Amino acid sequence: MEPGTEDAPQPMGADAVDRPDPLEPQNPARKAVLGILVALSCSHMLNDIIQALIPSIYPLIKTTYALSFTQIGLITFTFQMTGSVFQPAVGLYTDKRPKPFSLPIGMTITLCGLLFLALAPNYLSIIAAAGMIGLGSAIFHPEASRIARAASGGSHGFAQSLFQVGGNAGSAIGPLMAALIIVPHGQHQLLWFSLVALLGILILSWVGNWYRERIRSRLSSPVHQGATHRKLPRAVVTASLLILLTLVFSKFFYLVSMTSYYTFYLISKFHLSVQASQLMLFLFLGAVALGTIIGGPMGDRFGRKKVVWISILGSAPFTLLLPHVNLWGTGILSVIIGFIISSAFPALLVYATELAPGRIGLISGLFFGAAFGMAGIGAAVLGKLADMTSIGFVYQVCAFLPLIGILTAFLPNLERVNQRQKSS
Repeated sequence: MEPGTEDAPQPMGADAVDRPDPLEPQNPARKAVLGILVALSCSHMLNDIIQALIPSIYPLIKTTYALSFTQIGLITFTFQMTGSVFQPAVGLYTDKRPKPFSLPIGMTITLCGLLFLALAPNYLSIIAAAGMIGLGSAIFHPEASRIARAASGGSHGFAQSLFQVGGNAGSAIGPLMAALIIVPHGQHQLLWFSLVALLGILILSWVGNWYRERIRSRLSSPVHQGATHRKLPRAVVTASLLILLTLVFSKFFYLVSMTSYYTFYLISKFHLSVQASQLMLFLFLGAVALGTIIGGPMGDRFGRKKVVWISILGSAPFTLLLPHVNLWGTGILSVIIGFIISSAFPALLVYATELAPGRIGLISGLFFGAAFGMAGIGAAVLGKLADMTSIGFVYQVCAFLPLIGILTAFLPNLERVNQRQKSS
């Protein structure tokens, strides 16, 4: 589909043909545009540093505003669900009408939410600020993911991993910065992070200029259609997408138990200080970043289904053991879990875009939105469960979530399907 056209979306599945995205490189030997990929990764890091500040200051605002765990969960729910609802809509819209400068606009909305959060006088203001930051992220992720694919040079898993690892690095740095700057000196110190958002706006404006020129060059030259061939039947595509979304549920429900409540778990069970618990969270999120950068290239080399299978189901033995070990064991297991489980998402997302070719924005928005939504619902549900039982019981329940990874067995092997289609 050419950018800017008004055509209705083509159906996915057996009725659809595999037509190249006009923004993707048509020459498979073309190299990735590393400058753009690094810029996107850095801007993703800056965006997610700001996002990570929200759960990182939960212990501070819980005391300041006398909040319950349920109220804490609703903050995450608002932030995550705002991103979840809007991301697929943004992706669907930009599949037809790419917007080169939507990225700096999204970061500007995030900046406004950050300023509002720093100066929030009450709980409702915090909810509103979280919603604004979520909206900024909803605008950022689908189009940034599309640009990463356009700059990939055909190494889609590598490009997606490099893009996502920036976000993971930001999620790891955010709690560390909160522990060093915000927790000791107060909520108003969030104002310093407006400089992070401003830097993100500058980087994304440069990326937007590159993207605009790429769109113009594609529109001014004939789009190479290449050979067309039928893909999997629509029923298989739909079932596979549902399985993938279920796997997203298992991964992000567990991850939100760590990002939102791990510090409370450490404080409650091991009597750590807030700053010490934030440093433990930093170690976990650092392992998540490392796993993310490895997952995409491994999928490029060995097949995405294998990576998804190992990364989700393979973390189950460690999540089941986590609630029953001492502080050192908890730290070690959390690093192992973060590394293994995080390698799934780059491979999973690229696998999904290969199921539905030509729908990069929609699929990216759907899966990033599902990740946000599952995390938001998980935060609210787990917060309520913690209030009704205990924070330790939450981790005993969440330990079983990675077992859902067994559903990967029902996904088709796309590499094998493509080989059969080429030989037929």
